[in-house]
Amino acid sequence: MKKNNGYTRHKAKPKAKVKPLIGERKIVLFNKPFDVLCQFTDEQQQRRTLKDFINIEGVYAAGRLDRDSEGLLVLTNDGQLQHQIANPSKKTEKTYWVQVEGAPQENDLDKLRQGVELKDGITKPAKVSVMTAPKVWDRIPPIRERAAIPTTWLEIKITEGKNRQVRRMTANIGYPTLRLIRYGIGQWNIDNIANGEYRLEP
Repeated sequence: MKKNNGYTRHKAKPKAKVKPLIGERKIVLFNKPFDVLCQFTDEQQQRRTLKDFINIEGVYAAGRLDRDSEGLLVLTNDGQLQHQIANPSKKTEKTYWVQVEGAPQENDLDKLRQGVELKDGITKPAKVSVMTAPKVWDRIPPIRERAAIPTTWLEIKITEGKNRQVRRMTANIGYPTLRLIRYGIGQWNIDNIANGEYRLEP
């Protein structure tokens, strides 16, 4: 930032580089298992990565999904599509199925619908509803459950991508996330894709 004749001049932010599309566009929908890194290599050489499941060259994850989260990951060789999915300004809606500890009430969920304050800022309003427990694969290892405390499944839709955002949102209102599955990103979802499997989009 520089001052010139009393006026403040802001230095323009460099535009993010977008990888060009090389050859035919590929879109891979992968149903990521728990405890799998969202990358093809691992410096520690011990953890499972995308390479253990996907044998398609030249595709990269569009956005991220934490190692302890499950569900939809979109991979592509189209840099513009990657940017559109990963960039919050593009407002691509992401749908999560979230199992939380406890039984949040509507006044609790209203806080998420209005936006809650996290360390890195206030979240944008989310779409939140209680849902029937979805018929999904067993997680290995299973979640930690306490007999005296019920659990509740929520469907949460957001357009942001703060680090571990959904987990921090539910913790903020007093209901820790036990299991998190990303069901959908924009027009895509994990319907008919088994956990650990992928599908090539036409």
